[in-house]
This record gives sequence, C-alpha cells and structure tokens, in this order.
Amino acid sequence: MGGMSTDPRTQATPDETYDVIVIGGGPVGENAADRASRTGLSVAVVEAELVGGECSYWACMPSKALLRPGAALAAARAVPGVRADPELDPAPILARRDEMVSHWDDSGQVQWLDGAGISLVRGLGRLVGEKLVEVGPEDPDADVDDLPETRLLAARHAVIVATGSVPVLPDTPGLAETDPWSSREATSVQDVPPSIVILGGGVVGVEMATAFRDLGSQVTLLSRGRLLGRSEPFASEAVAAGLKTIGVDVRLGVSVTGASSLPDGGARLAYDGPRGKGSVAAAQVLVATGRVPRTADLGVDVVGLEPGKALAVDDQLEVQGVDGGWLFACGDVTGRVATTHQGKYQGRVVGDVVAARFGRAKPGEAAAAGADGETPEPWSRYAATADHGAKTQVVFSRPEVASVGLTEAEARKAGLTVKAVSYKLGSVSGAVLVAEGYEGTAQIVVDTDRQVVVGATFVGPDAAEMLHAATIAIVGQVPLARLWHAVPAYPTISEVWLRLLETYGL
Repeated sequence: MGGMSTDPRTQATPDETYDVIVIGGGPVGENAADRASRTGLSVAVVEAELVGGECSYWACMPSKALLRPGAALAAARAVPGVRADPELDPAPILARRDEMVSHWDDSGQVQWLDGAGISLVRGLGRLVGEKLVEVGPEDPDADVDDLPETRLLAARHAVIVATGSVPVLPDTPGLAETDPWSSREATSVQDVPPSIVILGGGVVGVEMATAFRDLGSQVTLLSRGRLLGRSEPFASEAVAAGLKTIGVDVRLGVSVTGASSLPDGGARLAYDGPRGKGSVAAAQVLVATGRVPRTADLGVDVVGLEPGKALAVDDQLEVQGVDGGWLFACGDVTGRVATTHQGKYQGRVVGDVVAARFGRAKPGEAAAAGADGETPEPWSRYAATADHGAKTQVVFSRPEVASVGLTEAEARKAGLTVKAVSYKLGSVSGAVLVAEGYEGTAQIVVDTDRQVVVGATFVGPDAAEMLHAATIAIVGQVPLARLWHAVPAYPTISEVWLRLLETYGL
C-alpha cells in the first residue's frame, strides 16, 4: 500500500475544513459533490478553470452544436419535397455554439452549486497529505495579482478526484513549433481556417473532420489505423465512407514523421503511408491522437502513486494502493471509460458511497456501500458495474455510430461463446419513411450460453436514439425469449429489434 511522504504543509493549520473535498468541477465532479452532500455532509468543489468543465465548454456541448446543423441539413435533403439550402452559414452556427457554452461564462453553474449548498474554492487543487488539499494558482510561478492565494483545505472524511484528462501531443519532430490545436481550440474556433489537417482517427478526429468540412474547410484526416479502432469494423468502414462522401480526404495507415511551419502560415506534415512517403499542407493542424488522465499536477506522489498515471479504483471508486479508505476518484482520471456520461455515472456511484459511509445514512446503508470491508451487491447503486459490460458511446459523425457493451471481438476475447447478428436498417419500414435511401446497420452480439445480449452497435442517421433499448437489455440481462415479447411500434426504425431476433432464429 502507498505510504505518505513527509511534507511540512501537513503540519500546518488548515484554512478551511469540510467533510468531503472534490477536486474538479466538471460534470463528473458536480455529480459526485451533489450525491455526497445528500446525507448532510459538507462538500467543497475545487476548480481551477470554469465550473462545468471540459464537457460544457470545450467538448460535448460545443462539438455537438457545431455538428448538428450539418446533420439537420443532410436529413432534410434525404426527404423528397423538402427544399434545403445547398450551403451552411458558419456565422450563425458559431453564434449558436457560443450560446450553448454560455459564452464561456460559468456563473450559471456556480449558481447551481450555491443552490445545492456546495462550496466552491477557485484554484488548482493538489494533494499534500492525507485528507489535505492545497489550493493555489495553476502556475505556481505566476506573478498575477488576481490569482488565488494558496489555501490549505482539510477533509474530515474523503477526497474525491475528478480532474479528467488532458490531450497528448505526439513527440513528432517539429510538430510543437507549428502551433497545433487541441480539441479545445477546435471546438472554440472563431475564424474557420480554409484548410485543416487532423491527426487521429478516433472520436475527436472523426467528429471535427465532419464539423470543419461542414463549416467550409478543406479537411485531411490522417490515421495510423482504421477509424474508430475500438468499434466494430463495419462501423469504421461506414464512417470512413461517410467522410469521403462529404469531401474529407481520409488517409489511413499513415504515420506522421515530421512537421514544419510554412512561410505564409500553416504547416506541412510529412508521413509514411501504405504507398510510401508523402506530405500534406494546411492552414491549421489539429492533434487528436488521445488523452491521458490528469494526475501529473495533482500531488499523487505524496500518497505513493505515480504522477501522470490513471488512478486505479475498485467498483466503489476507492483509489487502490492508498491506506485509510479516504481517497476516491471518478471519470477520465480513473482510466476506466473516457465519456462524460459514464463519468457522471461514476460520480453518482462514488457520491452515494461517500454519503452512505460517512453521512447520516439510513440503517444498513453504510454496510451496503462497502463500509467495514463489506462488498456491495454488484448491481446496487454503490457499484460502478456498468463500467465493465455496459459502457455506452455515441459518435456524432455522419452516419452516427452508437454502441453499448462488448464488440464481437471483445466478447470472444473474454471467453464468451457468442453469435453476432446484423440487419440492414434501410430494410426496416420506419427507415424508408425517415429518409430516401436510408443506409445503416444494426448488430447485436448474443451470449449463446445465457441467451442474452452482451453488445450492440447501430450505424446510421440518428442511430444514437436507438441505443438505450439495447443498454436496458444488456444491463437487465434480458433473455432473448423475453425480448421477443417487447413489441416495437410500427412504423419506426426500432422495429429492427424484431428483425434482429428473427434473424437470430426466434
């Protein structure tokens, strides 16, 4: 187990004391703080930037605001008789994006914290000892009058880390000198570049390629492997085809070997690809090659953990390798699942665990939440069970990709005996009504021993709205024989569930 390092700050008198301290004020930390406060515990949230975090201002909300107009126009064009303008107008799109992020003003989120009785402490939180958090400026060497003074906070019971993740810049020669964007600069763009080259074929790369092509940029997407490499192969192929259809130059199997700035601005990237060496130039470079848990500046070394690494947790979100049962973590920082909704789910779980263990909980609730070494029931609200077999994700590309649970490959790797069943969504009556020439695929992965669905993927326009039925089937472990009696309404695209079961053999 991790030991405590010696730090003179641990002997200092705390400036403030709370029952629970949450480091990180994004949606994950907000959920953890809210749930932790429900049995009378005093809770403080420490946040160095905007309350509401990455999702509210630089990720989920602004990116989807940029993507929605193109999706709406594509949907309109797919229905005969609807007159649709042939081009999108970037200015109103960016203006609406600004509204969606409250013009990067977090006063509404702060008001919510106040209303919930949760204290807000501005500044960067760092662990300096057991249940001790130092809060100060993000840059310790900064000399700016309005930065917060250093304060020492103490937690009577628990510290919950919800610091999220940060983007990774590859160690490619010359890349840093081209002033590349991360996802933050991309989603907060004010002046759309005439051309952009995107490094990375994951969710950010695919979504931003779609958005910037809609906004009028010439887009080149470079990816080492197939797009959305963790998705089912048919989903990757559909997204690649969709990007090419809207005019994105997609280059797969490419490794960037160097970068250089151009005299008139922009950059040129050199790469090795399937056809040998090549290069591409653009006015802007966006790096979307991945993110890592934000623990490098968290002070985790004082509790015996390695900075820069994920905080390993159990299903009660208690950090492993730290004595005393006081340190918890949720969201991207755990390295479990990198989606906002799954992080918020973890925030609800850890908040409930902390509230039950340390607050004025009902009789028996503390034990149910894992106090005194008890093991909570696997599907109780005190266990983040969905992290293992019911993770959900939506990629707002065109077509959309919505998935839950295990892919066929993951299920087989886990030792399950499975059968994958797919059906073309365009063959369902409801799809014909939604769009002329509707194209898409639905697939379920069935554990044939238990006769339950363990994974599902939907690819097509508005596929995200079909996902939750599959999520319920997987979480509820509903036998196929029982699912047969869940009658889908006609004519809707959800009738694909009937076709999938028929294809399976029912």
